[in-house]
Amino acid sequence: MKVLRRSLPMAAVLILAAVVPATAAPASEVIVLTGATSAEGVATGRGSTFFAGDLFAGDLYRGDLQRGTADLFRDVPDGRMALGLKYDERTDLLFVAGGFSGQAHLYDGTTGDDVATYQLGGAVNDVVVVRGGAWFTDSFQPHLYFIPVSPTGEPGPAQTLVLSGPAGEITGDFNLNGIEATPNGDTLLVAHSANAAIYTVDPETGASAVVAGVDVPNADGIVLSGRNLWVVQNFDNKVTRWRLSPDLSSGTLVKTITSPLFQIPTTAALHGNTLAVVNAKFDTGLPPTASQYEVILVDK
Repeated sequence: MKVLRRSLPMAAVLILAAVVPATAAPASEVIVLTGATSAEGVATGRGSTFFAGDLFAGDLYRGDLQRGTADLFRDVPDGRMALGLKYDERTDLLFVAGGFSGQAHLYDGTTGDDVATYQLGGAVNDVVVVRGGAWFTDSFQPHLYFIPVSPTGEPGPAQTLVLSGPAGEITGDFNLNGIEATPNGDTLLVAHSANAAIYTVDPETGASAVVAGVDVPNADGIVLSGRNLWVVQNFDNKVTRWRLSPDLSSGTLVKTITSPLFQIPTTAALHGNTLAVVNAKFDTGLPPTASQYEVILVDK
């Protein structure tokens, strides 16, 4: 969950937005997560399938981006949360960051059955799948966690990577946030909410460096495709698209995506030319009190 702190007040996470050129989004579609009491994460699956999570209840939804439908996929046990999530088509596993429980959950992507639960850290926020496993962020500690998974889908013991450099700084109540990886997994990209920045991380050593020029107040979930990086800026109600340099050392703003339907978006997933963006509605309170939660589809 990208804007929360230990005591859960919202005031500490409001950051003044940077002034950047805006490009209005085209007409949007809305996919309602019927019955959800909150929302935060979204991930694409096979074909036009997508998954989304009920933040505070931990329940999971599965839907179809082309048909614009979503249904309850898994009613999870009490006490779980669902923040960032990613699906791995190779193993049919759905990885879910468990937030303030400090947990990470692995589910069967077809049946929704439990595969494994790990107790990792303080605030397990987001996740990215790489070959051989998945990386999770911790918003309260300068740590990344790696859960290895065999080619047959068997998970192994979790590992902790301590970060050094700017990505390892604990400068606010909410620090490491969204995470992505290059296709070969040799470099990770992480969003740092308190620093309004994006950093590269060496997954072997934990050394980090700033991606210069990428100023992203209220940075939340991120999406990487080639050299294009999308950053969801929650309380700014926008998603910014950046063109990264070949060595990932810098980035240039190329587009700002807005929609009148955005209401504190937190994460996004890319499907073709469409971004699926989750409305968390943290402006209604923590936990949020909106009557409906949805995924908004916008042009990337």
